[in-house]
Amino acid sequence: MYKSFFKRVLDFVIALIAILLIGWFIILVAIILHFANKGAGAFFTQDRPGKDEKIFKLIKFKSMTDEKDENGNLLPEQQRLTKAGAVIRKFSIDELPQLINVLKGDMAFIGPRPLLPKYLPLYSEEQHRRHEVRPGISGWAQVHGRNNISWTEKFKLDVWYVDHCSLWVDIKVVFLTIKNVLTSKDIVLTTGPFTGNN
Repeated sequence: MYKSFFKRVLDFVIALIAILLIGWFIILVAIILHFANKGAGAFFTQDRPGKDEKIFKLIKFKSMTDEKDENGNLLPEQQRLTKAGAVIRKFSIDELPQLINVLKGDMAFIGPRPLLPKYLPLYSEEQHRRHEVRPGISGWAQVHGRNNISWTEKFKLDVWYVDHCSLWVDIKVVFLTIKNVLTSKDIVLTTGPFTGNN
């Protein structure tokens, strides 16, 4: 009952309350990033597969500029990453706009992280099971290694979550997420083919 009904109700209520309480902070960060990103904007959206692999637009704060070289190609990501962008990534502030995704029902607070659609054909049948639930802002894999474990292991942890989703597991993930963010544990300020950071 929790997995199929109460989880979504809790997500909606908590997301609504969170937006009302910290909306001012989201606006403040957006203003700071607007200037830090040199006109590249404060937000970016990207297609991601959600529950049952239905594609939705994920919303994040933009942490890099759109600066290009003399040939019109974007500079390497580490050169475009701003100081403000590095800070919002370190403390996972770049994830806050996803409250809107949670409110809309695209995402949950806790669930497998949504990856890029182009990698869907590469998943095994077992790995596709990670899409049996809504993707999350944080998840079981993120609090058990985040960037320091292999993708194969992350997928195994995602499927474990699908099979063991409960209120208790979600509460545990919330507290472990807070702990990891405050201690910057397992956080690496790099981007990869699955992350789609910007």
